[in-house]
Amino acid sequence: MNSNKGVFTPEQAEGLPGPKWLKTARLAAAQRFSKAQLPSEAEEVWRYSRIDELDLDKFHPFQVNVSSQAAIPDQLNSLLNSFSQNSGFLLFHNGQLVKKNLSQIAQDKQVKIGSVQETRDGIFDSVPLIQDAFADLSIAFLLDAAVIEIPTGVSLEDPIVILHLVDEPNVAVFPRTVIRAGQGSSVRVIDHLTSTNVEALVCSVSELDVDEAANLTYLFNQDLGPKVWQLGYQSSQVGKDASFESFTTFLGGDYARMRTDSRLVGQGGSVKLLAAYYGDGSQVHDFRTLQEHSAPKTTSELLFKGAVQGKARSVYSGLIKVDNGASGTNAFQTNRNLVLSEGAHAYSVPNLEIDENEVSCSHASAVGPIDKDHLYYLESRGIPTEVAERLIVLGFFEDILSRNASSQLQDWLRESIAKKLNAGFKIIADLENKPEGLKVGSEI
Repeated sequence: MNSNKGVFTPEQAEGLPGPKWLKTARLAAAQRFSKAQLPSEAEEVWRYSRIDELDLDKFHPFQVNVSSQAAIPDQLNSLLNSFSQNSGFLLFHNGQLVKKNLSQIAQDKQVKIGSVQETRDGIFDSVPLIQDAFADLSIAFLLDAAVIEIPTGVSLEDPIVILHLVDEPNVAVFPRTVIRAGQGSSVRVIDHLTSTNVEALVCSVSELDVDEAANLTYLFNQDLGPKVWQLGYQSSQVGKDASFESFTTFLGGDYARMRTDSRLVGQGGSVKLLAAYYGDGSQVHDFRTLQEHSAPKTTSELLFKGAVQGKARSVYSGLIKVDNGASGTNAFQTNRNLVLSEGAHAYSVPNLEIDENEVSCSHASAVGPIDKDHLYYLESRGIPTEVAERLIVLGFFEDILSRNASSQLQDWLRESIAKKLNAGFKIIADLENKPEGLKVGSEI
């Protein structure tokens, strides 16, 4: 990585608008960033990445524009229309909040959504975050954030939808989502990150606090343009008898990284971490995960499934960590990858670190091409090879897509993956007269 930190100086951070507490936090983070060592691929946590290629000189923070308006891309209108029934909607344009809606039902239940500019000091303090150069950078140049607070005992049937749109060339944007699910509450949040065909740097952070007996489902979809660098971080804290489910989708970006840390800090808490990713061209999709069990009788399940074609690469490195005192832990970690062409590569490194007895933990990974037996099964029933390969890939993803908590997102993701395969779902329609016994969308 170019060691020059460009225009990301304390002086630039100090000039951003906001309440006094936010200005103070920005300046402190900017000063730390100015002294920090930027990461390199020599570090284990950045192994197999392309972080040495990042040149911060190419990017600049977004300049605040009070009259900024965002035009939602046509390809997203159908997706957003499917969420017309929502509890709330937030639209961020290059990191700046430009639109906010909250349903009357949510207002009556005292739900709060909005801008970090409108909220209180301490909103960032409840969920532990890693301390590194990019974490400091994301605070130092934070323009705005989506803040969602669900009161104790409140349950929302419809989701809260957040859309982050990036469309300025060479801009650096720092999307942030902060969710506080109060005791006994239940909420579903859809966080969609997209861009036009611009070169940009996007450093996203999600802070997810799930209080005792609460239920939070968080769906993060990354559909950035092919020239965007993304450095993402998701941190969740799950309390006693609480449940948290995260579904992450990576389809876009040039180099796109997500670090996911989930900590179970209350007895009986449960976490489910799911992800689907598909890289083509020269894309790199990079995932690092932590399932940390700090309390007894907690459960975590992780399933990440991806495919790479062309010269694309995927990286998965995960750790299940069971702390002393977390007896009765159940933790599972699975990463499966399809490699669809000779120039593509997938790296998978699962790990366990257990400091307690009486636990049940397992990890598994698989990297390989399309199974020849599956391909032969379809071909022997008259399915052309190219169509058979596409059906197998769609079937590979169907298992995990069907677990998505939003049926509307399931359909959108299926269509997006089919486009990656250069084939729409018409290939399934063409097989209406398929031979008896052929099951489309079966688990691979």
